[in-house]
Amino acid sequence: MKLNMNKELPVMVTGATGYVAGHLIKKLLENGFRVNAAVRDPKNLEKLKYLNKIAEESSGSIEYFKADLLQEASYEEAMKGVQVVFHTASPFTLEVENPQKELIDPALLGTRNVLNSVEKCESVKRVILTSSCAAIYGDNVDVLQLPNQIATENDWNLSSSLDYNPYSYSKKLAEKEAWTINEKQSRWSLVCINPCLVIGPGVNPFGSSESFKIMKQLGDGTFKFGAPDWGMGIVDVRDVAEAHYNAAFNPEANGRYIVAAHSSSFLELAQAIALKYDSYPVPKKKVPKWLLWLIGPFLNKNLTRQSIARNVGYRWKADNSRGIRDLGLNYRSLEESGQESFQQMIDHKVL
Repeated sequence: MKLNMNKELPVMVTGATGYVAGHLIKKLLENGFRVNAAVRDPKNLEKLKYLNKIAEESSGSIEYFKADLLQEASYEEAMKGVQVVFHTASPFTLEVENPQKELIDPALLGTRNVLNSVEKCESVKRVILTSSCAAIYGDNVDVLQLPNQIATENDWNLSSSLDYNPYSYSKKLAEKEAWTINEKQSRWSLVCINPCLVIGPGVNPFGSSESFKIMKQLGDGTFKFGAPDWGMGIVDVRDVAEAHYNAAFNPEANGRYIVAAHSSSFLELAQAIALKYDSYPVPKKKVPKWLLWLIGPFLNKNLTRQSIARNVGYRWKADNSRGIRDLGLNYRSLEESGQESFQQMIDHKVL
């Protein structure tokens, strides 16, 4: 599909006050785009002030529209006349009481509602969906069963469910739904960005993403006795925003893109931060797997013995070459991303 992008036409971003969306909108505004920002409450000036400040200093412009993931057709006003839809809105939280209501419904029904509106909007030529590596794999041991023990864009999460890793399950369901809707038509193309754990300073330093909670725990003493050797991919939020932007405006971009800078671990992230912030209780050593298995469920209900057994001590690996080749990604170092996240929390007294 040939894309003729026109900066006179707006683009739309769902979940505009979110972690990834903040840096994406910053990139769009700085490049002169008109951004239709879909948010739950356009009157909440306190929450919008960070985006408004960027807009004031940029050549682009921003307009807010009220929208709700679970409300059918609520994105149609914000979508009028837009050429690209960035659907970033989806909850990222691990502490839930009702996974169906708090994770599955917003992710699955939200994606369905947004794309149903795309179907009615003739101006939309491309949709960029913020998916996740969680849609590709469930646990680190799953990756060990793959060819060469490396995850690729061809893989799907087969181990998560409503009862086990419901967040990962929600991401798979939402992305599957997006592809199902896309394949029934030929007017608009779909590109999915599948990042791993996203870290880095936020446009809003007081964001509510699970990423902020994880980074805070590394500095508040939660893991002062040691960090788990839990293998994971890690990527900077600014690089994820770059991936979204380039996927939108590169006509050759297609399909899914694993966006992962480092095959790392919770322990290695802590050690990268500790290089500069050794006066804080940042863990420098590994907590034994047997000890974490024993006490983990008492510290955090999400640290189930099943998840500990299937992730700790196992390396996570993925092939990120498609994103580097097609989207021109040049990833930041683990030290830069981790330390700048940490410094932001210090500067704003989150720590």
